[in-house]
Amino acid sequence: MSLMLKLSTLTVATTLLLSAEFNLEEYVKKDLVKNPNVKVNSVKLLEKRDIKDHPNWKIYMFVMDLDVKGKKDRYPETIFVNEKDGLTSMSLYDMKNHKPIGKDVRPNLSDAYYQDSHLIAGKKDAEHKLVVFSDPQCPFCIQNVPQIYKDVKANPDKFALYYYHMPLLRIHPVSDTLTKVMEVLQKEGRIDDAMKMYSLKISPMERNEDKILAEIKKQLNIDVKKEDINKPEIKEQIRKDMNMAIDVMLKGTPTVYIDGKFDPEVTSYKKFLKK
Repeated sequence: MSLMLKLSTLTVATTLLLSAEFNLEEYVKKDLVKNPNVKVNSVKLLEKRDIKDHPNWKIYMFVMDLDVKGKKDRYPETIFVNEKDGLTSMSLYDMKNHKPIGKDVRPNLSDAYYQDSHLIAGKKDAEHKLVVFSDPQCPFCIQNVPQIYKDVKANPDKFALYYYHMPLLRIHPVSDTLTKVMEVLQKEGRIDDAMKMYSLKISPMERNEDKILAEIKKQLNIDVKKEDINKPEIKEQIRKDMNMAIDVMLKGTPTVYIDGKFDPEVTSYKKFLKK
């Protein structure tokens, strides 16, 4: 069951009547979250944006801090608001062009995403900045992220690459250990070794850390200690990375940003290689 269904129980209607002046937090607490087991502690607006060709509608991107049956959680959400007609909708569809509106809309990145500790390739003053959110067991990440890393290393004046861990633990439990291993290696400056996790052949459902570390040593000749990957600072960094992903409404991998803007194509950076 998705978190959205848990929040709404029977789910809210697709379109709701609003008061004259739209208040996001009031709307979320009174009209969006209907489940009595879910408490909305706060609502943070990430970005409010006009919708091209639909002047009466705006898209609100926000994060909810929740208490779900006593467990704290954070969840990103998007709603469409038409203040002129007093309407909201969880989705909009362009019947003329036969496609959903806002499907590829994400908040732009702030300067907080360009921290030196996340720079894994290229020069920080490079012409273009790439930011990648990734899971080393995600098939599309395996297909694209190592190549992005390779291209940036080969063009350090053109690109700077900033990397954030985003393990999708519901479908790749093994990534809990792999991302911690990568973080340990990154802190040691062993970026090439960290990126080798993308070539590891292992069941995505594996949870046993001893078996995972043994396979890393066997297949990649990289020896990382169990006590090192479970240090509080390593776990805390992964948590911070995940929160940074939530704060730009990310739910899947790989996600790539170019110069602060979301790239739904993932590999649009390659156009700059030709210049």
